[in-house]
Amino acid sequence: MQHQSRAITTLIFLGLVEALLESVGIGLFIPLFYSLEQFNLEPEAGDWLGRIMTLMYDFVPASNRSLVLSLIIFGLILIKNIISFGNNVLSSWTNAQIGHYLRHRILDQLLTVGLGFIDRSDSGKLMNTLEGETETATEAVFSLVAILVNLCTIAVFTGLLLLISWQLTILVSCILVIFSAIVRFISHQIERLSQIALKSDEALSRRILEIFKGMRTIRLFANESHEQRIFDNASWRSSKVYFQIDRISGMVDPASEIMAVSLLFVLFFITVNNPQNLPLILAFIFILFRLYPHFSELDNSRNELLAATAGIEQVVELLDHSDKPYIRSGTTAFKNLKDSITLNSVSFRYHLTDSPALNNVSLCIYRSQLTAIVGRSGAGKSTLINLILRIYDPTRGTICVDEVPLQQFDLDSWRQRIAIVDQDVHLFDSSVKLNIAYGRLDATEEEIFSAAKQADAHEFILSLPKGYSTRVGDRGVRLSAGQKQRIALARAIVRDPDILILDEATNALDSMTEHAIQESLRRFAHDRTVIVIAHRLSTIERADNILVLEKGKVIEQGDVQQLLRNGSLFADMHALQNKQNI
Repeated sequence: MQHQSRAITTLIFLGLVEALLESVGIGLFIPLFYSLEQFNLEPEAGDWLGRIMTLMYDFVPASNRSLVLSLIIFGLILIKNIISFGNNVLSSWTNAQIGHYLRHRILDQLLTVGLGFIDRSDSGKLMNTLEGETETATEAVFSLVAILVNLCTIAVFTGLLLLISWQLTILVSCILVIFSAIVRFISHQIERLSQIALKSDEALSRRILEIFKGMRTIRLFANESHEQRIFDNASWRSSKVYFQIDRISGMVDPASEIMAVSLLFVLFFITVNNPQNLPLILAFIFILFRLYPHFSELDNSRNELLAATAGIEQVVELLDHSDKPYIRSGTTAFKNLKDSITLNSVSFRYHLTDSPALNNVSLCIYRSQLTAIVGRSGAGKSTLINLILRIYDPTRGTICVDEVPLQQFDLDSWRQRIAIVDQDVHLFDSSVKLNIAYGRLDATEEEIFSAAKQADAHEFILSLPKGYSTRVGDRGVRLSAGQKQRIALARAIVRDPDILILDEATNALDSMTEHAIQESLRRFAHDRTVIVIAHRLSTIERADNILVLEKGKVIEQGDVQQLLRNGSLFADMHALQNKQNI
C-alpha cells in the first residue's frame, strides 16, 4: 500500500502544479488584453497586481508584445496539459492498484477467517462486498483525491480573483455560499438513499446467487415464473433507489447553471458602467469560467464520497479482525502420524446459545487403522471431522497428535498430510485434469492418470468429449453424481496423504463399481490412517474400531462383532439396514 500512498500524494501535488500553471497563464491574459491599442494599463494606488502587470507589460517591446505574451500563455497551457496527461495515467494506474489491493485483502480475509464466520454470513453480501463494494471504495478514494485537488485549485484561483477585484470576489462568494447550502441538502438526501441502495444491491446479489445455486430445483418444481417475480421485485427496488439518487443529483447542474448566468449578468452591468476595466473583467470572467468546473467536480466528488459511505463501511467492517474468529497456525511442522490422534474431554458448540454438537468426547484414532464413525443424523460425526481438520477449535478440551496439542502444529503442514472425500463433492469449473491435480498441485500427468485408474475414473474420463481436458462445469454439473465422486476419490489419492478421511465416499456408485473401488481403496489405505463416516454399515465390516455417536457423545465403540453383541444402537441400525436390503 506504500506505493499507492505515494502515488496519491503525487496526484495531489501534480494537481496543485496544474492549478498554478493555469492561474499564471490566465493572469497573463490581463497584459495581453491591455496590449490592444484601445486600452491603457494604469494601475490604481495600492494595486500591486496591476504594478506587476505593468512591469511585464513594459518589459516586452510593444511591437512583439501580443506575440510574446501569447507564446508564454500557450507554453504554460502546453506544460499544464502534459502534466495533466501524466496525472491521468498515474490516476488510472493507482486506481487499478487500489482496486486490486482491496480485492486481495478481502479474499485473504475470507480465506483465513474461521469458517464459523462464513457460515453465519450472508453469501450474497460477501459476494457483493468482494465484487462491488471494493470498486465503490476505490472510487471513494479518488473522490477524496479529487476533492483535495479541486480545493487546491479553487484556493489558487480564488487568490487570483481577490487580486483582480476583492469586491467582486466577495459577491461571488456569497452566491456560492447559497449554492453550497443547496448542495449540502442534496448530499444529505443522497447519503440516506445510498444506505438503502446498498441493502437493495445485497438483496439482489443474494437473489441471483440463490437462483444460480437452485436452478435445477427451480426447474424441477416449475417455479420459473415465481422466481422471475421475486427477482423482478428485487431488481426494481434496486433500480428505483438509483433512479432517486440520479434524480436528486441531477438538481446540481441546473442550479449551478442558474448561478452562473446570474453572475454573468452582474459582471455585464459592471463592465457597461466602466469600460476601461474590460480586460480585468474579461480575465475575471475567464477565471470564473475555469473555476466553475472545479466547483462542480468538488460537489460531485463530495456526493460520490457520501454515496460510497455505506460501501466503505462494509469493506472496513469485513476487513476488521477484532470481531471475527480465526484458526491460528502453530509453528511445529507436521510430517506424519506416528502413534495416534487423541481427543481429551472435547466439547464444541457452534454458537454460545446452541446445545453442544460434541459433549465431553474422549477417544483415540490409531495410526494405520481404519476407524469408522457412525450414528444418526445430527449425532456430531461431521463436527468431529471438522475438529480434526481444524476447521474449528474445541470449545473445551484438547486434541493431541502424538501427544502434541494439535494447535501447536503448522496448519498448512497438518492439512497437507490429510485428504478428504466429502459426501457432497465440490468440483471447480475447470478441466477434469485440474480438478484431480487440485489434490496436489505439482502432481505429474502420470500420477494423475494413476490416481484416476485407482478411483475407477480413467475409462469414463477418456470417453468425455475432450478427455482429461473436458471442463466439468460449475460444481461438476456436467457429470453424474458417481462420476463426480470418482474424480473426488482420484483427487484424494493423488495427494498421497498420511491420513485419509472418507465421508460416505462411495454412496453414489453402483454396487459393482463400489466393490471395485473399495478394493482399490483398501490397497491404497495400506499403512495409512483412515477415518470413515459411514451411513451404510456394510462398508465398514473390516473397520479396526467403530465409534458410535449419539447426541454428541460416544456411547459405544469396538469392532463390528463386539458392537453387534452389545445389542445397543449399532446393533439396531445394523438390523434395520439388513431388513431394508432384503
